[in-house]
Amino acid sequence: MSRLIVGPFNRVEGDLEVQLDVVDGSVRSAHVNAPMYRGFEQILQQKHPFDAMVYVPRICGICSVSQSVAAARALADAMQVAPPPNGLIVTNLMLAAENLADHLSHFYLFFMPDFARPVYAGLPWHAQVRQRFAAQQGEHARQAIAARQRWFTLLGTLGGKWPHTQSIHPGGSARAIDASERVRMLARIREFRAFLERTLFAAPLEQIAALDNEEALRAWHASAPPDHGDFRLFLTIAQDAGLDRLGQGPGLYLSYGAYPQHDATMRFAPGVWDAAQKAITPLDTAAIEEDATRAWLSDQGGPRHPREGLTLPTPDKPDAYTWNKAPRLGGRVLETGALARQLVNGHPLVRDAAARCGGTVYSRVLARLLELALVVPAMEKWLGAVRIGDPYFTESPLPDHAEGTGLTEAARGSLGHWIAIRDGKILNYQIVAPTSWNFSPRDAQGVPGALEAALVGAPVREGEDTPVAVQHIVRSFDPCMVCTVH
Repeated sequence: MSRLIVGPFNRVEGDLEVQLDVVDGSVRSAHVNAPMYRGFEQILQQKHPFDAMVYVPRICGICSVSQSVAAARALADAMQVAPPPNGLIVTNLMLAAENLADHLSHFYLFFMPDFARPVYAGLPWHAQVRQRFAAQQGEHARQAIAARQRWFTLLGTLGGKWPHTQSIHPGGSARAIDASERVRMLARIREFRAFLERTLFAAPLEQIAALDNEEALRAWHASAPPDHGDFRLFLTIAQDAGLDRLGQGPGLYLSYGAYPQHDATMRFAPGVWDAAQKAITPLDTAAIEEDATRAWLSDQGGPRHPREGLTLPTPDKPDAYTWNKAPRLGGRVLETGALARQLVNGHPLVRDAAARCGGTVYSRVLARLLELALVVPAMEKWLGAVRIGDPYFTESPLPDHAEGTGLTEAARGSLGHWIAIRDGKILNYQIVAPTSWNFSPRDAQGVPGALEAALVGAPVREGEDTPVAVQHIVRSFDPCMVCTVH
């Protein structure tokens, strides 16, 4: 047996190391280390509850709207206030703008450049991948950066700036829009649509969203040259590289539900998808616990629900190896992210792909790209539903004693905030981020987290010190380590 320490990883947000035990050319076991401690949960204690709206967006530079939305919902729950329809719509627009930008960045800047590596030289698509996606040089990657920059002007209009947007509040949004701004934003959304339809999909978004099984996807793939559009090129690579056999997930998938509507429905439904049972179970947030057994954090009292969560650094703790706790749902390991959202929401293509190969590198990236095709048309409709002149915000007093829970879906998956207010100050604030779930360490029973298990069996080529298969698996989860070690 040999041991590899892979890290720090480039092209991920934050610091990450992975320890691999390798036997006979494949990974036998893995330990995932989030090596940085940040302490936002401690910083927030004894602050004014509204201070959370300033602090928590700064947990992360790429997930700041997601953190703001979760914090606003936790405070809204504590205050028993709901935003008016306009406030709900513009919050959804801001969150969707950030989430889709993250999906675009993941594909063009984080994931696809790995296929330009010399290990793939000689394969028929390698030259095309280098031309399109090579780090800092790829033509399509540079186009994606430009499209992303222009896309973010939506958040300039709706939120004043990005990151760390300050217009999101418990009662809705502090920023109303006028009719001319709506026209300009619709033009920007359609410009982004044009980039996706021209460069990424080489097809209308509605055509991609309507693909309802893998047979239809294969027929669509075969209807044009294998590099016609970047999505088609990805499918070509996925088949050649066996991405549908890499990085098997735990088979249990969590979504808090995304983009709530004024009729109390959600664009993407909440729930838990159990692949073994092929069934959705209702979301029971009371079953969430965080296990700190293998974290450099106190595990006093054993696993705790976030409402009673404890964040107390214990850097010399024996047998610990990360600053990340191990979240569990009813004691079980799960995965969250775009794949989970689409499995829970019942998209037929994603359900069909996962039924064949499970949660893998291929199915995770497939679901992420599919969300681009699903959400952009939804944003066009939401923007049209804004009623110019109607309120965006509902005022409500802040109680001196209250508790609240705020749940949302970031690009990378389920994000939850829990706040306890006593005597008008924050008594406790706990956050469980998407990568906290996906990159969790072993729990008290020794059960590895989703990534740790997904890495088992990954091939390691002779002489590799940063195995390319490991890179693909890690990046398929699109980790955000700074959110993880909040």
